[in-house]
Amino acid sequence: MLVTGAARQLGGRFVRRLQRDPGVDRVIAVDAVPPGHLLGDAEFVLADIRQSAIARVLAEHSVDTVVHLDVSAKALGAGGRTTAKETNVIGTMQLLGACQKSPSVQRLVVKSSTNVYGSAPRDPAVFTETTPPKSLPSGGFAKDAVEVEGYVRGFARRRPDVAVCVLRFANILGPEPDSPLADYLVLPVLPTVLGYDPRLQFVHEDDVVDVLEIAAREPRRGTLNSGTFNIAGDGVLLLSQCSRRLGRPTVPLLLPAVTWVGSALRTVGMTDFSPEQIRLLTHGRVVSTVQMRETLGFRPKFTTAGTFADFARSRGPGLLPPERVGRAVARLAELPIAGGPADTDTTHSTHSAR
Repeated sequence: MLVTGAARQLGGRFVRRLQRDPGVDRVIAVDAVPPGHLLGDAEFVLADIRQSAIARVLAEHSVDTVVHLDVSAKALGAGGRTTAKETNVIGTMQLLGACQKSPSVQRLVVKSSTNVYGSAPRDPAVFTETTPPKSLPSGGFAKDAVEVEGYVRGFARRRPDVAVCVLRFANILGPEPDSPLADYLVLPVLPTVLGYDPRLQFVHEDDVVDVLEIAAREPRRGTLNSGTFNIAGDGVLLLSQCSRRLGRPTVPLLLPAVTWVGSALRTVGMTDFSPEQIRLLTHGRVVSTVQMRETLGFRPKFTTAGTFADFARSRGPGLLPPERVGRAVARLAELPIAGGPADTDTTHSTHSAR
């Protein structure tokens, strides 16, 4: 079995899990950078999936199962948005091209995201796997995920003999999250869009590893480990509930001001507050997980609320050094906050009373 994105925390955890599975003979872990964590007995191959060399790796090891986890909103190390996009899109194209030419490949699992549905004011209350988005994402990681899934569908048509499973994960949280939304949630003050309180879903890191293992192995009787599946914990949380459970104040701003804050936060390197994330924090997104349960046969251990609680416990008080807190608050204080400081305090009191 070959796993891409092994240098990330999630990839490393999955590689270590596979080594405990008696049904897996050998694990080939691939990434463009050396991992900063242990991979057990897995064979690590330093390879960039954006390059054609990935085809040689598949051929040399006669890989039968490929688990593509190197699809992410954040680049590793010093790489920025351009690097992330190239890895997501070009890397997936190269990997699928290599899989198409490899006669040994029998199963493909791809990590995707519920970002493919976008976030818009006229969205349905709940997205199913077959619900078309009201408007396709125009940029950022959401657009990457749409393009990745398009390439995967093309691959599935060209290689109908390969079992293909696409897992659309809701926002992944836990003790070691690696996403722009997690970066946003650990800000000392959370800028929000005035008049909106979006519904959010989360999936726990532990459940992500569990469902990847199910998708990567031969299906049990009564289940089907191919197709496209939404993966999320039960229930939803409002953004206001998230802020209260983290003990972090919110600063409601008019939408143009939130966009300005996003640019400022990107400039100081605190978080990648992209336009797609602003849309999520405005309109929210909820997906159905019926197919996850009934077809894939997976039931998460953590609910959305339980996932968020574990994330909140891992943050603890005093998350950021005082100087970073001061800089962030100072920048936010310079913004044209809707209603002024007095109204902001009233808003916080109202949130706490709910």
